[in-house]
Amino acid sequence: MNEPLLEARGLRKYFGPESQRLEVLKGVEFTLHRGEMAALLGVSGSGKSTLLQIMGGLDRPSEGTVTVEGMDLYALSTSRGAEFRNRHIGFVYQSHRLLPEFTALENVMMPLLIARMPRKQAAVEAAVLLEEVGLNHRKEHRPGQMSGGEQQRVAIARALVTGPGLLLADEPTGNLDRKTALEVFRMLRSLNAKRGLACLMVTHNPELAVDLDRRLHLVEGLLTEDLPGAST
Repeated sequence: MNEPLLEARGLRKYFGPESQRLEVLKGVEFTLHRGEMAALLGVSGSGKSTLLQIMGGLDRPSEGTVTVEGMDLYALSTSRGAEFRNRHIGFVYQSHRLLPEFTALENVMMPLLIARMPRKQAAVEAAVLLEEVGLNHRKEHRPGQMSGGEQQRVAIARALVTGPGLLLADEPTGNLDRKTALEVFRMLRSLNAKRGLACLMVTHNPELAVDLDRRLHLVEGLLTEDLPGAST
């Protein structure tokens, strides 16, 4: 198989002084290839969100390395790291985190404007993504004028507008009803296949997890993986 798009080696994360150390991650090893979509499962407080933030360059590990598209995230300067994340890593959260005063189009444009793309070009590219998630007719609406599922679709479009290779999703359907959650999940699945992303998704929903390519479990700071064909 080709080189992994995401590679984590020896990840440890601990808090507090050595005498009272709380170790959340205890040597996590993980690879994810382009086109793969993996579920990350674990009980509340097991460190799933911490692991996701470390893999996205938002929280530095106490030990270990994270490589995305061949780049060591924690060897980068603060400014270079922010630029790299903007271009190469997309984030989707349980809460859509859209800016309420801006339209759907303007929200999706934001990462492109941060990357200093001319506004007209950013608007064109953002409109393409909104069309792709089925919301071109909502591009002039603000978040408060849209349903929860529509807001999350806008958030997904924003995460993908710069063309990242890696998508990190932290309970992206957690605030949605069952029917809407399934619709958003299927859309994510389709986008992942179409764009050849590497996607790691935290979820508590076994119905969704079982349909992904891989199922990973974070238990007592260590990562294990279901064998192919195993059920949850």
